[in-house]
Amino acid sequence: MLRIKFLLILFLFGGITFLRAENVPNFKSLKFKIINIVSLQDSLSNSNRNKTSQDNVITLKDSSAFKDSLSAVKDSLKNKGEFGDVKAVVYSRGSDSLIFDIKKKKMFVYGKGDIKYQKTELKSGKIKVDFTKNELEAFGVKDTADTTGRKFVQNPVMIDNGENYEGAALKYNFKTKQGFISVAKNKKNKQYYMGEAVKKVNKNVYFIKNGIYTTCLKDTSITYFTAKEMKVIQRDKIIAKWIWMYIGGVPLPIPIPFGVFPNKGGRRSGIIAPGYGIDPRRGQYFHNFGYFWAINDYMDLALTADYYTKGGWGSRARFRYAKRYNYSGNFNAGISRIIIGEPEDPNRSEQTDWNLSWFHNQRFNPTTRLDINLRFQTSNFFRNNSIDYNSLLRRNIISNATFSKRWEESRNSLTINYNRTQNLDNGNITELLPSLTFNKAQSYPFRSKNAVPGKMKWYEYIGYNYSARFVNKRIKNSSGLHIRGGIQHSFNISASPKIAHFNISPHLSYNEKWYNKRTKKRLVKVPKDSTYIYEVQDEDVHEINFVRTFNFGVSASTKLYGIAQPEMFGIKAFRHTLSPSISYNYSPNFSDSKWGYYDVYYDQNGKEVRYDKFGREIFGGVPSRESQRLSISVANLFEMKTMKDPTDTTSKEKKIRLLNFNASLSYDFAADSNKLSDLSLSYRTQIGRYLNLYGSSGYTFYDYQNGRRINRFLSSEGKGLLRFNRLSFSISTSLSGEKFKSKEKKKKGREEYPAFKKKDYIALFGEEQPPDFQIPWNLSLNLNYNISKPTPDYVSKTASIGLNLGFNLTPKWKFNFSGNYDLIRKEISAPAVSVYRDLNCWEMRFNWNPLGTYRGFHFEIRMKAPELRDIKITKTKGLFTGRR
Repeated sequence: MLRIKFLLILFLFGGITFLRAENVPNFKSLKFKIINIVSLQDSLSNSNRNKTSQDNVITLKDSSAFKDSLSAVKDSLKNKGEFGDVKAVVYSRGSDSLIFDIKKKKMFVYGKGDIKYQKTELKSGKIKVDFTKNELEAFGVKDTADTTGRKFVQNPVMIDNGENYEGAALKYNFKTKQGFISVAKNKKNKQYYMGEAVKKVNKNVYFIKNGIYTTCLKDTSITYFTAKEMKVIQRDKIIAKWIWMYIGGVPLPIPIPFGVFPNKGGRRSGIIAPGYGIDPRRGQYFHNFGYFWAINDYMDLALTADYYTKGGWGSRARFRYAKRYNYSGNFNAGISRIIIGEPEDPNRSEQTDWNLSWFHNQRFNPTTRLDINLRFQTSNFFRNNSIDYNSLLRRNIISNATFSKRWEESRNSLTINYNRTQNLDNGNITELLPSLTFNKAQSYPFRSKNAVPGKMKWYEYIGYNYSARFVNKRIKNSSGLHIRGGIQHSFNISASPKIAHFNISPHLSYNEKWYNKRTKKRLVKVPKDSTYIYEVQDEDVHEINFVRTFNFGVSASTKLYGIAQPEMFGIKAFRHTLSPSISYNYSPNFSDSKWGYYDVYYDQNGKEVRYDKFGREIFGGVPSRESQRLSISVANLFEMKTMKDPTDTTSKEKKIRLLNFNASLSYDFAADSNKLSDLSLSYRTQIGRYLNLYGSSGYTFYDYQNGRRINRFLSSEGKGLLRFNRLSFSISTSLSGEKFKSKEKKKKGREEYPAFKKKDYIALFGEEQPPDFQIPWNLSLNLNYNISKPTPDYVSKTASIGLNLGFNLTPKWKFNFSGNYDLIRKEISAPAVSVYRDLNCWEMRFNWNPLGTYRGFHFEIRMKAPELRDIKITKTKGLFTGRR
């Protein structure tokens, strides 16, 4: 038995092997550098290998030692010329044996060999390294369980720069970085390509003979592409010429002259293939043809265009940008030229539409942020360019931009806002440019720093707050541009002492409004037809005015609790919280002439008519009469607490809110009639996470005569105490199979790109949401019922049911239906049906709007892989082809 102590270090690709040995003849003549010693007992039982070892060949065999063993070197040899240059540490291991032929400078690894060097790793059943030729070869080994002797296992697998290449045999020159793999295949990023032979010509480029490319990983026979010649550029693209596409093993009759397939993950620049079709009014068309430019990890640009053979075109641009945890946004622009009819047609129409939108969200720090959502467009842009239900039914375009700043120590805040509302029916535009608001939080000037709640002096409860608002309002309509602006100051003083079980809260509010205009009304005679009529005209008087108002009041509230503890059926206790409150508020009659806020004009009969000079201004005028209002309200809250599960030590008590029920009523002592307000009731409950119920109703105490409320109580007329006059009720539920799953089984969130959360695919028919098969079914239902009965003889009712149902018929089929049903008119509105079928590497989508002005369908079968989605079969009709 020969005892050997050694450390094996293999420098592959221009590397060298070092052995530290004892009891080996003429060891010094081998010119090996002596390094640290690792002991290993070895029994050389193979006589042939023992014989070879006597001829300057060292054989190491010990399955227990080589399996998972790892040898490494951290130094380079002083003499590198005999075995090439050494650039990095090389690791090697094998489960059977390793043979090093010192004289011929060759090494052999048997049994699950594994060699690692820099970014390249080779695994194979047999590995041969020839250092004189800078070459290595790798082969599989026969499967001993296969009686035919044709099956091989432990075939060569080379991992180079993250790419996996597997084949029957491999030959590689680690100096020139060139190699050859027979019957090779590669699988990465949901792509798979293989070939009869693969030749590596440099570090990143491979040539493949008789190659196959597919994205059908589960069953490559479903769809694949073949080419006699393919070129693979790592982390870039796959280029092939004369490509045959096979579906179900059957080739298409016409080949593709050439093709370029992406070979890297993430966002990529490239051409956006168009959709095409026929519109009876506008002719044949190409839609959404363009280019997507992935500028960098933080921004991209998409340019698309449309063309119609009978005239007309469209173009769009979308620029996105994002930086995680900082800002994100996108800018969209579009213009379309629609031409319908021939040049000599009397009904020929031409129309140009455009739109601009900008979305931006940015958090500068925890207390400062900017949110922008701006839209500008022509009134008919949606009608002529969109197929989305929500867009087509939209009547107003609302833009909003808000900058907000909050100071943590003082709790003060500042908000600057721009708001724009565009009515698509009449073209009216209303803008707040700008709206600036400053709020000073509640402060207690008399409270000491060491004040303890419940032990403070009465004056320490006195606090104040202040707010200021500046608004400039612009209204543009058919009569021109109208501008109104102003500044409003609000100063409030309040206190909240607690006396016994009651909270007493007196308050005083002061408001001041600054205007640069007031209204002057006058009666004028204007001609109409062959006579004259009188009408009141408004005239703006430009002058600085101050409008000052105030009001004060006091309120008292308390809470009463009722508790029942049945401690049965899993219920520990019920609690009823009753919160009554009463308040009194007083406001003077600012329409009195002594305040100077009202003016007069005389009608055609000479009668004096009083009016508010500031009623048309941005913050309104003043109250028209004195008010002394006493208000009473009662809030009821019913709750339940469940018991702990005695069989589960981790269970906890749960508090469940059963019902909120509120009632309110007021009485105005200063009103000349109908002093008692309506009785208002509201109620809300939520049953777990599954059902929400909300309702409100109103009841009047007064009688009606000739369609008008009169100052007589119903009770005095013998008609009862109250009369119902309004009701609003809604029930909604949202259920899904996911809600009934345990927390451990719930779906984990998907990984996203560092900057962009949305997909980069430019959908022809709006944003397509990928179906989630992890949720087996989902159901959303809502019922809305409203009744208004202002007089006993007039009743107005509205009632509707909304439904959104989705379910997986099988693990591959997903259905979704949405729509509304009007219970009064007995009509279905806006129904929509969508069907999705997962076809492995293909997918089928069917969208159908069966009724209404915007009916139509869109049917499509396409490949699922993002880079191949434009390989598809499409059929459309109605809305989806531009027809109504």
